[in-house]
Amino acid sequence: MPSCVLAYSGGLDTSVILGWLQDEGYEVHAVYVDLGQPCEDREAILQKAKNAGAASARIVDAQEEMCRDFAFPVLQWQAKYESIYLLGTSIARPLISKVCLQVAREVNADAYAHGATGKGNDQCRFQLAAEALNPSVKVIAPWRIKKFREAFPGRTELIAYCEANNIPVKASAAKPYSSDENCLHISYEAGDLEDLNVNGVELVDFGMTVSPQAAPDQVENVSVAFEAGVPVSVNGQSLSPLGIVKTLNEIGGRNGVGRIDMVENRFVGMKSRGVYESPGMTVLYDALLSIEQLTMDRDLVHLRDRLAPEVAEMVYYGFWYAPKMDALLAFIKDATKHVTGEVKLQLYKGNIIVDARTSPNSLYDEGIATMEGGGSYNQDDAEGFLRIQGLPSRVQGRTTPREY
Repeated sequence: MPSCVLAYSGGLDTSVILGWLQDEGYEVHAVYVDLGQPCEDREAILQKAKNAGAASARIVDAQEEMCRDFAFPVLQWQAKYESIYLLGTSIARPLISKVCLQVAREVNADAYAHGATGKGNDQCRFQLAAEALNPSVKVIAPWRIKKFREAFPGRTELIAYCEANNIPVKASAAKPYSSDENCLHISYEAGDLEDLNVNGVELVDFGMTVSPQAAPDQVENVSVAFEAGVPVSVNGQSLSPLGIVKTLNEIGGRNGVGRIDMVENRFVGMKSRGVYESPGMTVLYDALLSIEQLTMDRDLVHLRDRLAPEVAEMVYYGFWYAPKMDALLAFIKDATKHVTGEVKLQLYKGNIIVDARTSPNSLYDEGIATMEGGGSYNQDDAEGFLRIQGLPSRVQGRTTPREY
């Protein structure tokens, strides 16, 4: 009997897929990759998978790994997809594939199944990661299989299958949008959000943040320290990567930080509308930028900034396990080796205000930068500097004069 590993959430779709794969003749091993998504009882989810016929079922907690090895390197790049999205879902998918393939290797499964649709980005991220890690793996995406779609054209048929097979499904009122949550963020899309005339931040029932209008009327101070570009403490308390993210989620969330509403370009070609909240990561992006401004050489940071959109695109598309990404991750580790220091921030109704910043590696020299008289910068030097810089323009201006 062929066997496969299923990225299993215990929700309606993957519950049906677990049964359908068995109907198709597969031995199925269910893997719940814990990335901080909310659920009432993880052990109950495992038991549900076993009761539904899974050959094995397990939970793998990968939250620390996601923050440390995936989210923080993307943070060091200051990578934002299309200038605004902090890539919370994109970052998670290659890690899910990695964990599922590790289990597949252990149980000798030759296939990997997931519940992503054939219209979205997640199918790309799951499959591109899986094929890079195990080129011989068979990826099963039921929503891309006509037979499956014909059997389950909608939610009604999915629920009917569960009832017929004694698979418990939680009856709940369907929200007017779908959501995906991990410890980095929550994303909201589809349903009523597909109408661009609907105010997304008013429609969504946010799970991590209060609205800026409902946030406290007083400033909250927070300090974040970094070593070699990596966050290491909040308010003077040393924390693990996950601890830092969770702490700043709480602090940023209660101050209305980190909500966005955007129309983005999916890898598969269509535009889609997404609403996101990432309170902790939003604070970290701003905090790290303040220390970079002190410690990174001008030409180095400008090069980083030119490459950052490329990194964001690769993460968004799903090319995490690629030679170019390997090289870029090695680059940013070296580029940020002196980015050490602490920044004090003020959070107020969705705003992040820099209060103070310090670094033992600061390149800021007040004696050089001062606009007051004296100092160690000789303004006479600027005369020759500008004559040399202007030489090409003078030659060009004599040869082909511009009208003015």
